[in-house]
Amino acid sequence: MKFFMSAILVVCALFLASLAFTGTDDMKWIAKCVSDNADAKVASEVVTKYCTCMNNKMGDNETLSISAWEKTHQAEMKECEKEAGWK
Repeated sequence: MKFFMSAILVVCALFLASLAFTGTDDMKWIAKCVSDNADAKVASEVVTKYCTCMNNKMGDNETLSISAWEKTHQAEMKECEKEAGWK
């Protein structure tokens, strides 16, 4: 029983660590997107919501920045603009 509980704890710890790593990476992408849109004529909350939406639509293995990715994904860009209240 002790082995089983230890194994569960290890699996949970690894899962939580992977979530923390992904979250940090996502935050970097979102921060870059917000920075890229610093001159936008909308509230910063709208830009953050837009960037978060775009980040969520991108694959985990994407290498392009959000700002580069949106240029080739117009449908996703329009969806996120609407969701964020950009237009």
